[in-house]
Amino acid sequence: ATKPVAVIIDSIQTMQSSSVESAPGTVSQVRAATSGIAQIARELQVPVFIVGHVTKDGAIAGPRVLEHMVDTVLAFEGDRHSHHRILRAVKNRFGSTDELGIFEMRESGLEGVDNPSGLLLSERAESASGSVVCPVIEGSRSLLVEVQALVSPSPMATPRRVANGVDRDRLAVVLAVLEKRIGIQLSSSDVYVSVAGGVAVDEPALDMAIALAVASSVTDKIVDPHSVVMGEIGLSGELRSVSQVGKRISEAKRLGFTDAIVPAGNQDDIRTPGLRGCKTVADALSAALGHQRNR
Repeated sequence: ATKPVAVIIDSIQTMQSSSVESAPGTVSQVRAATSGIAQIARELQVPVFIVGHVTKDGAIAGPRVLEHMVDTVLAFEGDRHSHHRILRAVKNRFGSTDELGIFEMRESGLEGVDNPSGLLLSERAESASGSVVCPVIEGSRSLLVEVQALVSPSPMATPRRVANGVDRDRLAVVLAVLEKRIGIQLSSSDVYVSVAGGVAVDEPALDMAIALAVASSVTDKIVDPHSVVMGEIGLSGELRSVSQVGKRISEAKRLGFTDAIVPAGNQDDIRTPGLRGCKTVADALSAALGHQRNR
């Protein structure tokens, strides 16, 4: 009757349809209520935001019928100790699920961040070892993130491997390649790797940044603060090509970075000064730190 600009249902588990004889929150009630709301939304051309309960892991609670009935599932993520919030598309019937929105909590409320790369690098310590910048692709745009690593002697028989914002299994692969192919001894050290700013990155291009950050921490050598690095690491120690390297380099240049270490296979994709192509992890470490392979 009011024909609003938008409708917010909070939450769908409390809605009840008179056509179904069951308690709110049950599978039949959620299905009936969502179906009725979706029908009205399409008839009146009104966008409807349905809030659903989630588990401690962030997954939609209860049956997945709600996820199947809607057009888009959006997840609002953020650490309660941080003023940054990230909006991700978990499901999108009419577009990509790789899009990412970054917001900042201010006194006036949530405000979109126009320059997320600059925000994530604003507190970076350029004179510290174990810090590397990597351009990653999130949806249709490039985002520069800082990968930090700290390697310290472990007092325990089984050293710790802590990963924040990176996949723990990929970290294990990178550490194994560093130890086997490069000769960096990590079996008796604790390794902590984190993506600054609370951003979770699941992209193979981050492999080389992790390796370089770890090697920088071990050798206590500083990576050139005006350089970025990217590349997928194979089990043989080779550096594999990444996608959309031109977009990554453009974003890095926009923020003042002058050099880039990229896989050799990407060197022909873009002709620009300061681009160094490397075939192996050893070549990339040598270019960034002067590290020589252990023979």
